[in-house]
Amino acid sequence: MHALRSLMLAVAAIAIGSSFALAQVDIGPTDIGGTVTGPKGPEAGVWVIAETRDLPIRFIRIVVTDDQGRYLVPDLPQASYDVWVRGYGLVDSNKVRSAPGQTINHTAVIAPTPQAAAQYYPAIYWYTMMRLPPADAFNGKSEEIPASVSLGQWLNGIKNNGCIGCHQIGQLSTRTIPTEFGTGADGWLRRIQSGQAGELMVNIIAGELGGAPLKYFGDWTDRVAKGELPATQPPRPQGVERNIVVTLRDWMNEKQYLHDLIASDRRNPTVNAYGPLYGSPEYSSDDMPILDPVRNTATSFHLPTAPGTPEALGPGHAAMKEPLQASHYWGMEKIWNTKANNHNSMFDEKGRLWLSATGQGPDNPDFCKKGSDHPSAKIFPLERSNRRVTMFDPKTQEYKAIATCFGTHHLQFGYDANNTLWTSGGGPVVGWINTKMLDETGDQVKSQGWTPLILDTNGNGKRDEYVEPNQPVDPTKDKRIVAGFYAVMPNVTDGSVWGTYRAYPGAIVRLNPGSDPNTTLAEIYNVPAPGFGARGGDIDKKGVVWVSLASGHLGAFDRSKCKAPLNGPNATGNHCPEGWTLYQYPGPGFEGIGRNSAESSYYSWVDQHNTFGLGEDVPMSTGNLNDGILALKDETWITLRVPYPLGFYAKGFDGRIDDPKAGWKGRGLWAANGDRTPWLIEGGKGSRPLAAHFQLRPDPLAR
Repeated sequence: MHALRSLMLAVAAIAIGSSFALAQVDIGPTDIGGTVTGPKGPEAGVWVIAETRDLPIRFIRIVVTDDQGRYLVPDLPQASYDVWVRGYGLVDSNKVRSAPGQTINHTAVIAPTPQAAAQYYPAIYWYTMMRLPPADAFNGKSEEIPASVSLGQWLNGIKNNGCIGCHQIGQLSTRTIPTEFGTGADGWLRRIQSGQAGELMVNIIAGELGGAPLKYFGDWTDRVAKGELPATQPPRPQGVERNIVVTLRDWMNEKQYLHDLIASDRRNPTVNAYGPLYGSPEYSSDDMPILDPVRNTATSFHLPTAPGTPEALGPGHAAMKEPLQASHYWGMEKIWNTKANNHNSMFDEKGRLWLSATGQGPDNPDFCKKGSDHPSAKIFPLERSNRRVTMFDPKTQEYKAIATCFGTHHLQFGYDANNTLWTSGGGPVVGWINTKMLDETGDQVKSQGWTPLILDTNGNGKRDEYVEPNQPVDPTKDKRIVAGFYAVMPNVTDGSVWGTYRAYPGAIVRLNPGSDPNTTLAEIYNVPAPGFGARGGDIDKKGVVWVSLASGHLGAFDRSKCKAPLNGPNATGNHCPEGWTLYQYPGPGFEGIGRNSAESSYYSWVDQHNTFGLGEDVPMSTGNLNDGILALKDETWITLRVPYPLGFYAKGFDGRIDDPKAGWKGRGLWAANGDRTPWLIEGGKGSRPLAAHFQLRPDPLAR
């Protein structure tokens, strides 16, 4: 009797296991679906990856299993796909060759060791293994660290305003060191001299931070080499994270990189519906990559410059003309060669592309300089500019250079009748172009303007004679400040224009455009402790500014909460801490400094038009150590993760609505893998930059 009962239980267990393996998923002719099971039953919250190289460009689509281990990869182009499973606590399953219309049930492979499981963790889990100097070593208390450096400044330098401002740290390629470089601090000293960015890396680590980080980076990678593992493990996707569909396509080439991409008009995300994406190659190339997501093809447009325009490399730039030392990957080969230096781009309402790029050399035209009768030049003449503005019309293929006097970095269109294009990157000034006037008259001189940043220190509501930045506040005069915009954010509610100021602790600046450059006034609001290190930012439709902070926070500033006067002799930056709210990013933090996140977000963006599906005005940040994008919905973080290839790192992103009537399929976010070193992502040398499309289904099996 006992033997019979045991046999019946065994048969029942086999039947249950079979029911998991054979559970049906309703798929269509363009879908691949099935189940994922492990030794204990369904594997929920793991990724199923479908990849093909049969199309003109590599195509990858990734989905997450539901609580029953079911998955559905929707709307696949006709091709042959490798399909496999990846998830935390697992190692990759065998790749199964499949095609749309097929049901494929997978058996998950449990990681045999903690070491094997940890290879799939996002970079942040590895980076936080790095030790920090003791708290009493800062602020001149140790000969090891420069006296002027605080703990916050140290973190600012090794996070998004320094090292992680160019590439991810913590993935396999950076937590290990090429053998020819050596080990420990010496290995890192050799590593940071590699390639055309070597001088920049050395200036941060050996200059600003006195070389002290080399010891801590070296200790970190030595411990990793000996087998030490992260102290915490990442959770699997939960809730709406299981509804995310990620599609990746590669473009450009294996040696050069993309800084950013653009898909639509920030003000109207239905512009360029289903159209090509345009990449910004920054220092790497003058070949602007173009990705057609409908045909799955990649082409390029060469950005021309005037004869004699020098390369945008060398002093004054963040990349050099020649490698400082040989790269482990490319030796002494020069792989960056730009003149146009396209940093990022924006669509206008006509579907034209406006680029922060240059079409000529750095010497400014005479109308920009001292002695000119240009209204802005009378106030603040400008002699040189390394990056200007250009315009490309995809319909006519016309490319036009605009000789702006001011420098540019980011750009955004305002909501005014003149379609004013506002720019950052002007250093002591903020510049703009009246594109309506430019279109109507073609007059580049009259269509542009710029202004210094002047605080209304005497509080009379108008711009008066002012003292210079190096002079003390005079309550009878106004004051000029140097707080150059990094991000730029026109406010739809009141016409003001905001910018982030990259400094320590950093700030945001409000510009109130007047009728002409003589009447423009500014306000500044410093980031309060424990926040610091402002970088990218955006603004919502209510006028709240959202900022990526090196302290591991997303900062929100609401000017309407300020209690003290917004102008006057005391309104110099620290007068409205109550306007700030800090939201700690997800992911682990460094040990020994209290509760913190090591996330080093490069840029933040607000989904004003619900292009993704979480709702209007949802703030989002690049999760540069979390392999994706981070969305803050109802004060809860949602991670839009790219689990393959590991190492995804965005510097910006955009939303587009291709078809407002098509539900989730007609909308989504677009982001480029903007790491300066695409060969450091999973796949290594030969990997190309990626364009990622994030979409949100109503459930994990929606078709």
